[in-house]
Amino acid sequence: MKLVTPDFTKYSGFYNEDDVRTYEKGSMIFKEGESGDCMYVVLEGEVKVYSSNKHISIIEKGDILGDLAIIDKSPRSASAEAIVDCKLALIDEYAFNFLVGKHPEFALDMLKVMASRLRAMNVT
Repeated sequence: MKLVTPDFTKYSGFYNEDDVRTYEKGSMIFKEGESGDCMYVVLEGEVKVYSSNKHISIIEKGDILGDLAIIDKSPRSASAEAIVDCKLALIDEYAFNFLVGKHPEFALDMLKVMASRLRAMNVT
């Protein structure tokens, strides 16, 4: 099943270079169970997302990861690892609230991603 992935790089005007992180191939971005206070937009590269060593998805340029933790403040539900060298934009709670408040299409794009991912999990 092809996941819906709006291009979140269109919001790049709402973060600066201080918000951009680079990860080398094989680097852990976050681990399952860690506390999470931000989400990421993939600007370059690919990220593998997995839980308990079970593959969940590959996140590519323009897509997001870590979105659940910023919404419900719960520990990370999965681990994320850079498959290749990556550049990610960090969106913290302040930036997230700004984007949701000033750009409702940001929230709608997130809902599309979450719905697509939920549907994909229900496919056997």
